[in-house]
Amino acid sequence: MTQEFQLDRLPALSRSTVDRDDLLRDDAARLAELWRTAELLVVDNRGRVELREGGAGLRLRAAVEHSPEPGDTAVLLGTQDGRSYWAVPAEQELEHEDWQDLRMTGALLDDTDAGLLTTAVGLLTWHRHSGFCARCGASTKPERAGWARRCTGCGREEYPRTDPAVICLVHDGADQVILARQPIWPPERYSVLAGFVETGESLEACVVREVAEEVGVKVREVRYLGSQPWPFPRSLMVGFAALADPGATLTPAEGEIEEANWVHRDQVRAAIAAGGEIPGLRLPPETSIARRMLEGWAAMRG
Repeated sequence: MTQEFQLDRLPALSRSTVDRDDLLRDDAARLAELWRTAELLVVDNRGRVELREGGAGLRLRAAVEHSPEPGDTAVLLGTQDGRSYWAVPAEQELEHEDWQDLRMTGALLDDTDAGLLTTAVGLLTWHRHSGFCARCGASTKPERAGWARRCTGCGREEYPRTDPAVICLVHDGADQVILARQPIWPPERYSVLAGFVETGESLEACVVREVAEEVGVKVREVRYLGSQPWPFPRSLMVGFAALADPGATLTPAEGEIEEANWVHRDQVRAAIAAGGEIPGLRLPPETSIARRMLEGWAAMRG
């Protein structure tokens, strides 16, 4: 029987502590009351936020210093301990070392800040790209504390979209894992395989199809591991493990996969022990679920 592994811990961007409280989004009086003591996160168009000195968490501001009440651009992130948290888009992009994006900081933030920033980036990106109705073309306006938009023409209501994608660690049931790299990645960066779910397709079927398309390998025993929001711009990464025949020939998809290899567990362990990279192998960053999957697999006794 093949030994199974799990994620070694919760993916960085899956962590959150605030209460989203759907009913609160329609309570204008309560929202106005909470705004008086609310904390506000400012996010620029590149998804960057200001960090506290030394990078120790998000720099939150008193909401009332921004405006006397929530405006159309403010989105409610949630509540915790009687306090509400909101986000607004920055008026302009700021070039400063204290402003960092989610990819760089996600794994360094605590559970509360990680959840706030992940939600803020996803919501504000959706608003920025959803100013017009997909049905009639009229302009749309925000509603429900930033969790919906309504068309000013036909009245159609729209909610934030999430595009599911699968990400799969394919191994041979022993000590080998398939790692591949895309042409656009930094030199020597490798990761597990991933792809978007197509219309009418199950997650498991997507795993089988994507692995076959990307490296020409047939997999079996597809098994769910966990998931992570990935708001770049609106994905949900759904993690799986799957088995392939030991030493199966890898045929990288032309133009999509530059190189794919079977990599031994000891090499992955060495990269992890060295902080994420050794000569010839750079692992995915700590922010990604791919890293959590690889560390969980590497920790399994083999």
